[in-house]
Amino acid sequence: MIFRLALRSLATRPVRTTVLACGFGFGIAIMAALLGVGQVILEQAHSPALAGGGEVVIGGRFGSLDSARFLMSSVLGSPDFARRARVVSPSKSATMYLIKNDTTIPVSVRGGIPSLEHALGDPEVTGVTDWTDTDGDRAWAHPAPGDTLRLIDRFHPIPNTPEFSASWAEWLYFNGRTSDGRVRFYLTFLVGPASPAPGRRVAGVRLQLERDGRTTNYSGGGDVDEATLIATAPDLEIAGNRVTLSGLRYQIDLALPGASGRLTLDAAPGQSLPPATIRGARGWLTGYTAPVLSGVVNGALTIGRDRIAFDRAAGYHDHNWGFWEGVRWQWGQVAHDDLSIVYGRVFPPADVADPDRMPGFLGVLSAKGPIGFSTNVTIRETSEGSSAPTGLAVHARSQSTDIDLNFTAEESVRTRMGLTAPSRLPGRALDFLQLGGEYRVTGHVGDRQLDFTARGAAETFRPR
Repeated sequence: MIFRLALRSLATRPVRTTVLACGFGFGIAIMAALLGVGQVILEQAHSPALAGGGEVVIGGRFGSLDSARFLMSSVLGSPDFARRARVVSPSKSATMYLIKNDTTIPVSVRGGIPSLEHALGDPEVTGVTDWTDTDGDRAWAHPAPGDTLRLIDRFHPIPNTPEFSASWAEWLYFNGRTSDGRVRFYLTFLVGPASPAPGRRVAGVRLQLERDGRTTNYSGGGDVDEATLIATAPDLEIAGNRVTLSGLRYQIDLALPGASGRLTLDAAPGQSLPPATIRGARGWLTGYTAPVLSGVVNGALTIGRDRIAFDRAAGYHDHNWGFWEGVRWQWGQVAHDDLSIVYGRVFPPADVADPDRMPGFLGVLSAKGPIGFSTNVTIRETSEGSSAPTGLAVHARSQSTDIDLNFTAEESVRTRMGLTAPSRLPGRALDFLQLGGEYRVTGHVGDRQLDFTARGAAETFRPR
């Protein structure tokens, strides 16, 4: 039918039909050409050669990478990647302004590490022999594992957001358990908001100890100098209690009323999760990193007249920071053989972000480094009439990961949490629950099948 109409139009008005046909054809040709040029421009914008050489460009999901040094040392530096990557070169792009009198000229600039840019084949610097590495360049390009730990375990200044500043807190958290599971400790070095003294921050240390199902708590407090904290953490001292990082070893010295001793936590390269920050309305934020997903604890604690020894006990360390009023979370961790799995989800106050739209996360690390990650995570708690969960069911799926974790809670400790209590919502106070028990883990990550049972930990909240 359409073909017949075209023939009749051509027969009755040949000139007009011919002109229209040529016009349509010319328009289609121009559109095809523009689409082709656009595709070329898009490809060139992502071209490694135009970005300074190389074969692959790695960027963050929303711009620059927040943890490039961690990526270089713990991900691309892992054995599987290191054998395949000839050179990895970090770079930073920015705008510099040249100002003279009333004239301002913006200039796009890019900085990098000279030796790595040369090795990458960046045409801009090829043959520039005077551009050489400084000591800082060499330390940045080849960080020692302990330097990477110190970088991701640093403390943060309190953001200038008066609405939330009173609920700011940042803490180092450690836990460990003996091989027979009879003794377990949870230890927190917490630094809170500003104290009345100028330049000081409120701080405290809390040890929770479980022995054969019996829980005891020990604590101490004081304040710390903010400038020293920012400059030296994770090395810090609170009321005579200390954390010191040397290489891959954390040394913890405790001097609490009723509890003292020295513990060490030895980390392994590649067993870390990099820092991640969630941001909400009006400057609200919360952050998390796990410098030691699976480590080894040694040492001893003195509790009254009892000496409690830890000999190659399983250990873990993470680090949290942010504004905590009205915040709750779900979290869990389990390790088995060379694998360590951590998962969690944060629920912010509804007036800064929609809690139902906050994704969960699950990360899997082996002795070679990260091997799987998912943000498509569901965490379901089972209570069966109890005030504390009797178990959790966790499912995580991504392109390379499909894992189920079924947790059976065997013990729980309930703590009143004034830190997270929503002062603007009276009557909604929550208690913090720490759970210990057994995980059943099944599924796969990449081409590795998972099917094991191991003891682990979990955290959640319940109404008071």
